Amino acid sequence: MRQVWGLASRMAPQLGPHELLHVFSFLDARDLLSAAQVNKVWNEVSMTKELWRQLCLRRWPFCKAFPVVVGTLSWRQYYFCRSELEFRVESGRPQDFICKAISGHTGMIDELAYVSAHEYRFDERARSVVCTVSSDCTVRAWDLQEGMEIWSSPVQPSPLVTLVAYPQLQLVVTVDTQGLIMGWKAETGAEWASFRLPTSCSSMEACDHPEGPFLLVACDEGTLYTMTVPQLQVVSSVATFPHTSVSLMCSPDTQWVFVFAQGSDLGPKVFYTQPLLHPSEDRLPVSTTLPIRLSSRACWAPDESARLMVIHRDDSDMHLVITTFELKANKSRDRVNILAQQLASFPLPDTMTPHLMQGHGSQTILLTSGSELVLFTIHGLQLMAFQDHQRPITSMWVDPDRVITAAQDLSLRVYVWNKNNTSPVLKSCYHLLGGSHRWASGFTHVKSDSRSIAGVEARSTGTSILRSYCYKVKLG
Repeated sequence: MRQVWGLASRMAPQLGPHELLHVFSFLDARDLLSAAQVNKVWNEVSMTKELWRQLCLRRWPFCKAFPVVVGTLSWRQYYFCRSELEFRVESGRPQDFICKAISGHTGMIDELAYVSAHEYRFDERARSVVCTVSSDCTVRAWDLQEGMEIWSSPVQPSPLVTLVAYPQLQLVVTVDTQGLIMGWKAETGAEWASFRLPTSCSSMEACDHPEGPFLLVACDEGTLYTMTVPQLQVVSSVATFPHTSVSLMCSPDTQWVFVFAQGSDLGPKVFYTQPLLHPSEDRLPVSTTLPIRLSSRACWAPDESARLMVIHRDDSDMHLVITTFELKANKSRDRVNILAQQLASFPLPDTMTPHLMQGHGSQTILLTSGSELVLFTIHGLQLMAFQDHQRPITSMWVDPDRVITAAQDLSLRVYVWNKNNTSPVLKSCYHLLGGSHRWASGFTHVKSDSRSIAGVEARSTGTSILRSYCYKVKLG
């Protein structure tokens, strides 16, 4: 690029705006800023929207929906705002973020979810909002930048145990210990719709399907419900594991649902979601049982919509194994069959007792065991291991840019992916500290969006607070 810059400088008198625009398209941001200092013509050409748009797309290929995602006055502003944000996220200096302790619940916070979209916005509408449910029988919304409560629901008849969010609809769905599902408007806290399950809920998943969002809910009796959103009307109900509490995991493209009974000797099942959304009286739901037993954890590969990794026991029941499956729906005129092809399988070290599992890209598995974070390929090659925490890890957040772990040592650890390497490389960056050990017993949950991190800090009084870390960045 320096050679291009030098050639353009020597030919400056001979180049018109169109020729300069072509030459400048080969420059990086730093050289483009230098070119802007030469004269008025070069300055005007260097400010061309298309030049900065291409720079943004080369560095961040997915920011294509201008101005919906970008949310700034220009691509140039977006480039500098996001570059500044990435620098602050990786540096983690005290001057890079604002930490706030946010209290309000009088019980333990059982779950939190972002209702603001995970977008890199840098305008006046850029704010991070989360909702929480608590044993105090309320759901609440919080502005993390301001460190304040936006709204709180009336006290419900039973404690709320979990929630999911639909940011595009500005809707939050909660469920309580008695199986009452309720929809709430995320902006105001107004009740939207409700549905009561016959028994308590064991798992709930929000799914953003191309045909429209839907909700998956599993009962303690083993029934899987598919419901419309926001109406919360039942589309189908399917028996999965009779009279058994099950867990659900929807694939990244929402075409598959993994259902397993924790610790059961029965093989887990994978359902194809299309028949669940469009049930037929003369056709049974489409599913297959995976040829494994005693499954305990699973995750999807984010970059491969039909790639599933499962932790289970081997045939001797002595060792833990991770097996990776590739799923495919074979469709004929009158039926659909699911093919689950085994891609890889490897035994875990006997010293590991994994309790959290997440996928990254198409080949990488992240596991936590006690206070350790370990990265494996799907073929069993250990890539990296970190022992940054002093006490067990309780929660893990993984996205294409970062990994964040929360632990009982009252700290969050921030890691950043190095995208310049062909193989996944994770860089351990810094700790974010919670409050005093005199009043707190560690973090229990952590989640993040593009500009903030939210952790749930358990207090010794039997309550929880939110602790937010919002990165500073100049707005466009």
